[in-house]
Amino acid sequence: MTQPPGFPALDFANSTDLPPAERDRLNAQVKSGDEFLARVDWRDRLHWQPNDRQLQLFSGLYRALLVGNRSQNLTRITDPDAFWEKHLWDSLRGLMAIGSLDELSSHECRAIDIGTGAGFPGLPMAIACPQWHVTLLDSTRKKIAFVASAIESLSLENARAIAERSEAFGQTQGERESYDLATLRAIGSAVVCAEYALPLVNVGGRVILYRGQWTEAETEALSEVAEMLGGAIASIDAFETPLTHSVRHGIVLEKRSPTPKAYPRLPGIPNRHPLGSEPQR
Repeated sequence: MTQPPGFPALDFANSTDLPPAERDRLNAQVKSGDEFLARVDWRDRLHWQPNDRQLQLFSGLYRALLVGNRSQNLTRITDPDAFWEKHLWDSLRGLMAIGSLDELSSHECRAIDIGTGAGFPGLPMAIACPQWHVTLLDSTRKKIAFVASAIESLSLENARAIAERSEAFGQTQGERESYDLATLRAIGSAVVCAEYALPLVNVGGRVILYRGQWTEAETEALSEVAEMLGGAIASIDAFETPLTHSVRHGIVLEKRSPTPKAYPRLPGIPNRHPLGSEPQR
């Protein structure tokens, strides 16, 4: 698979700083990743098929992750099949809680991925939906530095990376209540995620919480908190991953009225004192 324009040659054939055995292992992993992404049945798994350019970008993202993992602990998920299922498929399948990928990618959307980490689901979103404008937000500067490097290397003109606490960003003029969609994956409890996200989406906008297991008690707690923040649970999408058959849920919140100015609270407070669990601080 050829590299996308603007992406550096991230094979390890001429890497003099690597022992030969490590260089060979990484080259074999890159080749295996290219082959897996080319042969996987995207249409069957996601009812959507990436074009050649998007396949090249997904391959480039896999290479970038392997390179980035050499200097920092971005992810333990690096085998090609696990990368596809737990990073690419999971990122894109979560979006299907609000519509098909063909439909979603056909119109503009201002989206923000809160707590993006190494760029998931934000980078796959930006690749699959080139008409979207995607902000990838995380407070860990080393991870955002990797994400920014990947965005530049992949020439993703529809994505930007920002290092900031979500609580502070949610009170920023020009950013607050300006997004059509917010996504959050594995960054805390659902009620904490709601406080991070709902202040950033506009009225009529939506939030997708990527969750594993989900309970009725969580639904009740989240409903109460979402209402405090101007939102409500719109739907709960339950599904399984295609290879390991793990349980997933996409919890969709809809913004129905402006969020009170007091939210989000100061950095650290939402996580230490979640709304609905005790008196507000």
